[in-house]
Amino acid sequence: MPREHPQASRAVDVREWAGGIRLSAFAVIMLSLVVLGTWVLVPSIGTYLGQRQQIAALEHSVQVTQDQIDALKQEKARWGDPAYITTQARERLYYVKPGEVVYLVDNDLDPAEIPPEQKAVSDKLQESGADWMPQLLRSITSAGMAKTASVAPAR
Repeated sequence: MPREHPQASRAVDVREWAGGIRLSAFAVIMLSLVVLGTWVLVPSIGTYLGQRQQIAALEHSVQVTQDQIDALKQEKARWGDPAYITTQARERLYYVKPGEVVYLVDNDLDPAEIPPEQKAVSDKLQESGADWMPQLLRSITSAGMAKTASVAPAR
């Protein structure tokens, strides 16, 4: 005959267990007050934490705006300097003083960035592969990613 485990044969009687718990009226009142207090405070704490996050975001926004204001004030102070105005007029609008000669460099690109000359068009007819879509996509992407624009010569 197999021997049963002593814990498995013993059934737990819930009524006996619950009957062993003795709560006084004071303990019941205190427990209910703790549950009521938790029920009341949890939503308030959630609201408080949400408002703290909003306040932190708004303070950051105010700091960013203040930095922008400071940068604009510095820019305004620079525009009050006649030397800065003269420099900006020369660089942006190409203004010169009477008697000065200005030389504008038309093509001041780095030689490595200048596109190579276009090869002459062949008189021979060449047959290409039947799948033209990948070639079209390569052509579009290479034209879009080019550092300099090549201009066709005028006819």
